[in-house]
Amino acid sequence: MLAALGFDSIEQLFEHLPEAAQLGRALDIPPGKSEYEIIDYFRDRARESGEGYVSFLGAGAYRHFRPVVIDPLVTRGEFLTSYTPYQAEISQGVLATIFEFQTMVAQLTGMEVANASMYDGSSATPEAAMMAVRITRREKILCARSLHPEYREVMDAYLAQQGLPVETVAYDAETGRVDMEALEAQIDDQTAAVLIQSPNFFGVIEQCKQLSELAHKHGALLIVMFTEAVALGLIEPPVGADIVAGELQSFAHPPSYGGPYCGVLATRREFIRQIPGRLAGQTVDEDGRRAFCLTLSTREQHIRRAKATSNICTNQALVALMATVFMSVYGKEGLRELAQQNVAKARYLEQCLKANGVERVFSGPYFNECVVKVGEQKLASANAKALEQKIVGGLDLGRFDPEWKGWMLPCTTEMNTREQIERYAAAFA
Repeated sequence: MLAALGFDSIEQLFEHLPEAAQLGRALDIPPGKSEYEIIDYFRDRARESGEGYVSFLGAGAYRHFRPVVIDPLVTRGEFLTSYTPYQAEISQGVLATIFEFQTMVAQLTGMEVANASMYDGSSATPEAAMMAVRITRREKILCARSLHPEYREVMDAYLAQQGLPVETVAYDAETGRVDMEALEAQIDDQTAAVLIQSPNFFGVIEQCKQLSELAHKHGALLIVMFTEAVALGLIEPPVGADIVAGELQSFAHPPSYGGPYCGVLATRREFIRQIPGRLAGQTVDEDGRRAFCLTLSTREQHIRRAKATSNICTNQALVALMATVFMSVYGKEGLRELAQQNVAKARYLEQCLKANGVERVFSGPYFNECVVKVGEQKLASANAKALEQKIVGGLDLGRFDPEWKGWMLPCTTEMNTREQIERYAAAFA
């Protein structure tokens, strides 16, 4: 390559760069390894970081059972192809799975239509907010303080570039739900949407019906976010919501250091032309056979930029397919039973922590995680003590807000046994 360019050395190739920009020495990296050495290396790192550990972490990344049938099905050639779904004649498998995914998400959320184009729950949040702005032609977003702080960071980064103001609505100190009086004082005829999370960052289930009534009274939309999809197997879909968006990581995706995950966005039929991303639809071919094609794709690649609803450029087809197989395997009753296990085990952890002097902060109903007040020193020492027993403790909320110092958010799923729960609670004695 150097000879073809007329150079004798790498140094000649980069001599046009100023000296300050050049490293001037060899890279400080170890020599190359063979494939089997690399596999052994990563197996060793996996054993160090996760193998044999019990987890009580949640807050947007949940450890659920992953049925072994997932991988053999999602890697079948009929479903997993590298081909783009825009050429329907050779992408029927991908389009069929996207169609089924959309259908199941709509059923799960209680909405009429759903898309298949969100990177994850955190990017679905601002996409939902911008969708509400387009629909209402208003600009102000009222966002619950109990939205996941990292989701809020992503939304602020998006909306700052759009010049859209976001105001924070306080939570009720007793219940952990949105403070209705504070919301009523802030909402006005410039509000595009009220954006909440349910179950929220504190694990508390919000009063969606009352919130929707207040939002609609002022001509605003209600956006309901979720991070724990398993909760939808048991709790009522968000009544009165106009847009439901969130994260399906719980459905067959391991925590994976934060991704790739599977965002969703569902809405009412009347808003279908403002939905970001793409929609797969069902039709028939010239022989009358069932067939699939993209029916709506309102992003920059296909239409004039000024008319685009989004610049989302992937549909996360593989992880969406995993979630689809997961929902098919469990079915309605299976998902309900899975959710009930989560509820039962979380209540048992609450009892065990209470017996060791650790009480809940909020009284609102919760699913599988709840905030408890521990105290800064005790929280750190108890979690350190648990880690010695290969137990990863609950999340220290003090990292997000000084007001939450000494608060912990533990999460219990079907993966936690009675013995593990008792051992973890004993660390707080």
